[in-house]
Amino acid sequence: MHASAVFLIEFGAVILGLGLLGRLAGRLQFSPIPLYLLAGLAFGEGGLLPLGTSEEFVATGAEIGVILLLLMLGLEYTASDLVSNLKTQYRAGLVDAVLNALPGAVMALLLGWGPVAAVVLAGVTWISSSGVIAKVLGDLGRLGNRETPVILSILVLEDLAMAVYLPIVTALLAGAGLAAGSVTLAIALGVAGLVLFLAVRYGRHISRFVSSDDPEKLLLVVLGLTLLVAGIAQQLQVSAAVGAFLVGIALSGEVAEGTHHLLSPLRDLFAAVFFVFFGLHTDPASIPPVLLPAMTLAVLTASTKIATGYWAARRAGISERGRWRAGGTLVARGEFSIVIAGLAVTAGIEPSLGPLATAYVLILVVLGPLTARWTEPVARRVTARLAARRESAPATATAAVEGGVGVEAGAGVGVENGGDRVAEESRETVDDPDAVGRRS
Repeated sequence: MHASAVFLIEFGAVILGLGLLGRLAGRLQFSPIPLYLLAGLAFGEGGLLPLGTSEEFVATGAEIGVILLLLMLGLEYTASDLVSNLKTQYRAGLVDAVLNALPGAVMALLLGWGPVAAVVLAGVTWISSSGVIAKVLGDLGRLGNRETPVILSILVLEDLAMAVYLPIVTALLAGAGLAAGSVTLAIALGVAGLVLFLAVRYGRHISRFVSSDDPEKLLLVVLGLTLLVAGIAQQLQVSAAVGAFLVGIALSGEVAEGTHHLLSPLRDLFAAVFFVFFGLHTDPASIPPVLLPAMTLAVLTASTKIATGYWAARRAGISERGRWRAGGTLVARGEFSIVIAGLAVTAGIEPSLGPLATAYVLILVVLGPLTARWTEPVARRVTARLAARRESAPATATAAVEGGVGVEAGAGVGVENGGDRVAEESRETVDDPDAVGRRS
């Protein structure tokens, strides 16, 4: 069979399969990312049906997918939003980084992977999935809640931190020394600062230059500009993803909205290809040996993300219920954890890092929507039960001392516990002050 025909058959089958998996995920109401990763495992080395002629094209599509992911992320924010979040929420960003990056770094060192792999795995466990979390907030009707700005602020700070983190990782993976790495970081920070300055001062002029009433011309100009800047950034060892992110930040207003509308289908297509590509380079047989460390990291960093969200929401004056919701919502990891791990896999730093990251993301991208929904109700019920036990303990002790009134005391405790349950049920029916525009 002709090579081009084989390519079309393989690539067409991959795209069709991704579409069907995405439809299945939509019906099951969870992120399609784990299904895309599993598809990559099935078509990769050691899988059920390894790809042949189309793998090189898939690799190119995966690189474009990363660029479009970061471009679309940059379109979500304006430069003024980033500056404002840096000023008001930087403490929450620091707590988030320490609590969630440290477990990954420690795990890599315990596994004997070395300092470079430790920096990479720290990023994998640190960054939450903006895409998954945004979808979960919409599905649960929490976009208007008081804790939602706190969640979004943490996500914004994580995304902005990637503009600094990715160049560092790129330099480390390339084997650059201290001097070269410092130059790369200085260039990245300088470029990021320059773009933010230009976006704040001249954002309207940049958007006006790019703007066009013809969707075709707008698509071509923005996509071409993004790929050009990403290529230049990569040539400077800054990271193509950071270049795309900065282009997104520089665009604002109607141009950003129009670009978002036009590029969303392309982003979804190439992002799906990226997840498949990552799975292609992961041997399914390599996952079981790292499953225990992945599960340990998943449980530990799910807890630290909940603690991060709780602390940040408490600092913002959010009620108890809103704090637990904020923490549970931040648990999901996804696209950016895979992006970071993909850099290490491409560089060949540690063979087991890719499988561990795959297993880790598979666990948390499924667990994340569940913790977003159930962390607050479970925490509230546990708190109520602990409070009931503390209140009933003195009554039981008093009854034992007085003697002869055990039956009455027991009845009193039963009534008290029943009263607690009634009170708890009545509290659940009261509108949550943080749930703006949402039924409690």
